[in-house]
Amino acid sequence: MQINPGAAEFPHRQIAAQIKAQVRRGDWGPGERLPSIPAIAEMFGVAKQTVQRAVDQLRVEGVLITKPGSGTYVRGTRRRLNRLSRGRYGGFRGYHADLAARYRQQLVSVGPTPAPPEVADAFGVSDGTELLCRRHLVRAEDSPVEVGAAWFLPTDTAGTSLERTEAFGRPLYQEAEEATGRRYVTATDTISARQPSRDEAETLQIRPDTPVLHLLHVAYDERRRPIEVAQATWPGPVTTLTEAYRIPAPATDPGPDPGPGLVLG
Repeated sequence: MQINPGAAEFPHRQIAAQIKAQVRRGDWGPGERLPSIPAIAEMFGVAKQTVQRAVDQLRVEGVLITKPGSGTYVRGTRRRLNRLSRGRYGGFRGYHADLAARYRQQLVSVGPTPAPPEVADAFGVSDGTELLCRRHLVRAEDSPVEVGAAWFLPTDTAGTSLERTEAFGRPLYQEAEEATGRRYVTATDTISARQPSRDEAETLQIRPDTPVLHLLHVAYDERRRPIEVAQATWPGPVTTLTEAYRIPAPATDPGPDPGPGLVLG
């Protein structure tokens, strides 16, 4: 382990790159504790502050996780998280066994909750309107990988099973269809990147400056009225969202390519 003092790259970034390479090679595996900051500083012949900056960078990138009073550990490999909301519906509108095998969902709370702006906008109600909210936490290999919530109109859920603080032995949308008498027909997914809230950072065990991916899923009935608005938030650096799709064959005369972002009137 060494750094190049004459390199253009800052020393802490050189150290971060070498630690990341060792993790990738398997020198330090997921869950393995790294040497102490002073020990790493001695290996590289640098100040402890330089190593701390390298560790901080790798924590933001999701490579390492620090447990207070215990030390710094390898967080694990990047997770391929195929949880675009279409996956929740599974084949033939049934339970998605693949997701169930890889992820463990825990119901956190159920009850009337003021709607945040994005949820209120989706339902067409005022900010802060009380809606039924079912919050959950998803774990993979005992690590928190998702915080989420499903929102419903009280007029749809009054007196139904959706108000009870219990998990169902089937996907939530199937329970919601039966409880509300409305069928999910279409849906939209909007994904954005942002900084986490304090609660999100603590629950997902990430630094407050680690970016997260946020999904807003709105499911509609046949009259284009929203039935459910769902939110999901994932640690950005260790999450990849993958979608496979077919590319259509070229038309007989496709005409000129307008180029990306250009719409011809």
